[in-house]
Amino acid sequence: MTQRTVLITGGNRGIGYAIAEEFVRQGHRVAVTSRSGTGGPDGALTVAADVTDSASVDAAYTAVEAELGPVEVVVANAGITRDTLVLRMSEADFTDVLDTNLTGAFRVVKRASKGMLKGRFGRVVLISSVVGLYGGAGQVNYSSSKAALVGMARSLTRELGARGITANVVAPGFIETEMTAALPEAQQAEYKKAIPAGRFASTGEVAKVVAWIASDDAGYISGAVIPVDGGLGMGH
Repeated sequence: MTQRTVLITGGNRGIGYAIAEEFVRQGHRVAVTSRSGTGGPDGALTVAADVTDSASVDAAYTAVEAELGPVEVVVANAGITRDTLVLRMSEADFTDVLDTNLTGAFRVVKRASKGMLKGRFGRVVLISSVVGLYGGAGQVNYSSSKAALVGMARSLTRELGARGITANVVAPGFIETEMTAALPEAQQAEYKKAIPAGRFASTGEVAKVVAWIASDDAGYISGAVIPVDGGLGMGH
């Protein structure tokens, strides 16, 4: 294993936190961003960043580079939801979600690409969702933002692939988080009926897939969409 400098956006909770924990466990130099500049697992550097603000993203990278060196692996995980039916969805509900989930990923990747091109190595991992391709009622904004990450990864692959840089999408399904734990048991059971595996995934299962696709062993995989959804989105 080659030790890398890894940056995970939104790494202070949920899936992002688990991803950071896994990279720390594997011995990498790990930084996470959060809006507050707090949180993140032990062994990781936490910096403040708002992915809707290019200057904030640039400042976060500058801080990480000064402490840990050039970022070689970037995991664009920060995201928000504003779920509501399309007839009730305001234009701000739509554009705010895209600005964080899609344009935020663009800002993070653009800033990372400078160092990756110079070093002739890079791993870009975009965290999407099963609903990006499967769809979700009340999630026109969120689904659109997550589907667009596929086009981003594939365009990055064509643009940067000859420089030792890969770009892939990891698409989690239902994950065991505080949000799913708060659902009524009957609703959880109904969701699990639609999942061939019959259960939700742990955040650690997603984290291990992200760490592998960012590893040296996955250097010939790029532009791929890797589902971690127990078979829920098959064929989508």
